[in-house]
Amino acid sequence: MPLDYLVSALVTLLVVVDPIGLVPTFLAVTHGLPQPARRQISVRAAIIAAAILTGTAFVGDWLLRQLGISLPAFRIAGGLLLFAVASEMVLGVRTGRQSQEAEQALEEQVRNVAAFPLAIPLMAGPGAITATLLLAGQAGGNLVLLAILIGVVVVVCALCLVAFLIAGRIDRLLGITGNVVLSRLLGVLLAALAVQYIIDGVKAVLG
Repeated sequence: MPLDYLVSALVTLLVVVDPIGLVPTFLAVTHGLPQPARRQISVRAAIIAAAILTGTAFVGDWLLRQLGISLPAFRIAGGLLLFAVASEMVLGVRTGRQSQEAEQALEEQVRNVAAFPLAIPLMAGPGAITATLLLAGQAGGNLVLLAILIGVVVVVCALCLVAFLIAGRIDRLLGITGNVVLSRLLGVLLAALAVQYIIDGVKAVLG
């Protein structure tokens, strides 16, 4: 059970956050900045995103109860939202929107690009928050599973940090075609995960 949960959580958050897919956006928002500033932005963005997703994992289940939302209902809604994110990835809409958000944020204030748009909404956006809520719900109050989820959040944010630190190399290695293909493949995988969440939710409601 813990191993299955670990694999599920890791795959889900990796696909939703997509550290490699964030590299072009990171390069866009940090264009023209010196390397030390890029490192500082990378670390700050990773810390902020990890804090947001960790907080979501801890209080998400309590918040759902306070709002009177059942876990099956949230699974269905969350699955639909994740499916929408997956559709954007497959169709190439997400990358274009990320770049536009990045450019707008860069024009507004360079100092805050770590918080917006990198940490929010790109790393800890609606999709990642929804996925974390769903995974926390699956943990069902089990402290071991919750600890696994927190560990996965930290690992995924750490991978984002590493991707940002070597962004130039990754961009040159993948090229435009590689980035497009990777985004499409991850989108298909996320769509399958989203459908599974919806099926689980429907089964719970009907059962």
